Amino acid sequence: MTILLGLSGALAYGFADFLGGLASRSIRPIVATAWAALIGLVPLVVGLAVLGGQFTANALLWGAVAGVSGSVGVLMLYTALAVGPMSVLSPVTSVVSVIVPVSIGLIFAGSRLSALGATAMIVAVIAVALVGAVKDRSGSRLTGRGLLTAAISGCGFGGLVLAYAATSPDEGLAPLVVARIVQAVVMWIGVAVVIGRERRRQAPATTLSPGRSGKLWLQLAICGTLDASANVLIQAALHSGATADVLPVVSVLNALYPIGTVILAAVVLRERLTLLQIVGLALALAASAVLATT
Repeated sequence: MTILLGLSGALAYGFADFLGGLASRSIRPIVATAWAALIGLVPLVVGLAVLGGQFTANALLWGAVAGVSGSVGVLMLYTALAVGPMSVLSPVTSVVSVIVPVSIGLIFAGSRLSALGATAMIVAVIAVALVGAVKDRSGSRLTGRGLLTAAISGCGFGGLVLAYAATSPDEGLAPLVVARIVQAVVMWIGVAVVIGRERRRQAPATTLSPGRSGKLWLQLAICGTLDASANVLIQAALHSGATADVLPVVSVLNALYPIGTVILAAVVLRERLTLLQIVGLALALAASAVLATT
C-alpha cells in the first residue's frame, strides 16, 4: 500500500507539473502556480468536509511548515531554471529532495532499511536523476548560484515530506488545508513582488488572469486538483505504516514525479524520450518493485 500510494502521488505531482508547464506558456509561471495553489484549495476543503480533520496545534504548525517548504521549493526551482541549465539543476533538485528526508529519517527518526531495500533506494535516486535529465537548449552556464538555488529548492521539497510525516492520522486533511492556504498566500505575494518590479522597470505588466481562455482555465483547474491530490496521497503513504520505516521509501517515491511529466510529454506533445530517460524509467520501476517486496 505504501508503494502504491507513494507512486500514485508522484505520478499526480508529475501530471500537475506538466499541466502547469503548459499553462506557463501562456502566463507567467508564478501566476500559473498561484492560481493552481488557490484552485487546489477547493478539493481539499471539500475533502475535509466529507472526511473530517482536526485543526490541532500540531496540524497548524506542520501544515504551515509544509506550506512554506513547498513554496520555497517551487520558487527556488523556478529561479534555478532561470539562471542555469535545466538538464543539471532539475535532477539536482530531485536528488536533494530525497537526500534530506532520508538522511533525517535514518539519523534522527530511527528508520530501518534492509540491504536490499537500501540498494533499491540508491537505484531509485539514480533513476530520478536520469528521468529528470533533459537536453538543455538555452545555452545557460552552470554556476555556483544555480547549484545553490537548486539545492535549496530540493530542501524545500524534502521539508514538505518531513512536515507531512510529522502530522497525525487523526488530523486528517486539516494539515493539508493549512499548507495549501499558506502556499497560496506565499505565491500571490510572489506575484505582487513581480508586479512591483515590473512597474519600477516600466516593463510590460504581468497578466494576472487567463481571461476567457477556457482551455487555460481547465489546465489550471486540473493542475491544482492533481497537485492537491498528490499531497493527500503522499500523506496517506506516510501514514500507511510506522512513520520512521516508511519515510525513506516515500521520500524516494515522491522524488520520482518527473516520470509523470515525461510520460504526458511523450503522449500529449509527442516528445521523444532520450535513452537516459528510458533507462531511468526502467530503473525506477525495478526499484519500486523491489521496495514493494522488502
